[in-house]
Amino acid sequence: MINEYTEKDITNILNVINDAALKYKGVIPEDSWHEPYMTDQELKNEFVSHVRMFGYSINDVPVAVMGIQELGNVTLIRHAYVLSGHQGMGIGRSLLEYLFQMNRSARLLVGTWKGATWAVRFYLNNGFFLHKRQEIDQLLKKYWEVPELQMENSVVLEKIII
Repeated sequence: MINEYTEKDITNILNVINDAALKYKGVIPEDSWHEPYMTDQELKNEFVSHVRMFGYSINDVPVAVMGIQELGNVTLIRHAYVLSGHQGMGIGRSLLEYLFQMNRSARLLVGTWKGATWAVRFYLNNGFFLHKRQEIDQLLKKYWEVPELQMENSVVLEKIII
């Protein structure tokens, strides 16, 4: 079952994010890794920035989360994570397709770590294309606020909805 989450669901959201993000340890730059991967305050800031979070639950237990943030003519996919024990079951795809249906803009963008090859592959398999380096830098500067080290180690993928 898919539901929209609010700030009252922060504990459940963070449980999913921080469990799934353990996969990044040793893959992303060491300076960018910290535990927990996302804190309460960081997630609260995302809600303040109008990120809407959605979750996929099994037996009322959240097993996946994915957010969207509408910025003018684009929608950003934000914080897409599936609990490690539930990956590869189509849950992420179901949640992504749900967000496709909600989307109000023609352009969907997602940024992720370039070393997270499983995430890049997931988006490519779901109709996104990978931008070239120069475009990545321009898009990251325009739509995200990330440190230079993260920019250097990130990619941006896009899906055009017609």
